[in-house]
Amino acid sequence: MRVLSLILVLAGAAPQAPSTPGAPAVAGPREARDVLLRRELAQVALAQLQKEDPAWHPEQRDCAGLVRFAYRSAHRRFFPERLARPLWSDVRGQPSEFADAETLLTRSFLPLGRDEAALEALRTGDLVAFRQEQEAGPAFHLMLVVRPEDKAHAPARVVYHPGEKGAAVRTGVLHTLVTEAPIEWRPVPQNTAFLGFFRFKEWMP
Repeated sequence: MRVLSLILVLAGAAPQAPSTPGAPAVAGPREARDVLLRRELAQVALAQLQKEDPAWHPEQRDCAGLVRFAYRSAHRRFFPERLARPLWSDVRGQPSEFADAETLLTRSFLPLGRDEAALEALRTGDLVAFRQEQEAGPAFHLMLVVRPEDKAHAPARVVYHPGEKGAAVRTGVLHTLVTEAPIEWRPVPQNTAFLGFFRFKEWMP
């Protein structure tokens, strides 16, 4: 019920979308389109908390897979012509349908910063990124930000897949993560594992 309530809040915080299945992409200024994309991305991400979409391939269910799936789903509804070419770039900078967490950060997203100002500027679809050192090598982890355009409606949240096969998608309040998570998972400048906040290149000014 809490997830459903948040979806309804997010739906009411942006322009209304076409209600007819298969309706054409919304015409209008880029910002209006991007607001619709963000709203749909939020709804797709939050829906995975209740039941993971069968269209999200089980072999791609990890943190980067959630980002790819949510972005593709949002574009498929409101900007399908963009999917005529891949959304992502590979390690060489070439268009690609697949990119892991590190490649998404370095090729398809841009850093917003690591400080309080960057935290407050976050919008739905932005990422919180970490790099954890492990015996097998560094592991990158991404969390999707979900925040209503009107910040008074609800707090910013993160939605993420923990990475383990068969694990469920999880969510939490972003500011709670800042103050209560284990230090290695806090998005604060003092945490060396915290890479920063990132935004999709195509949503940058």
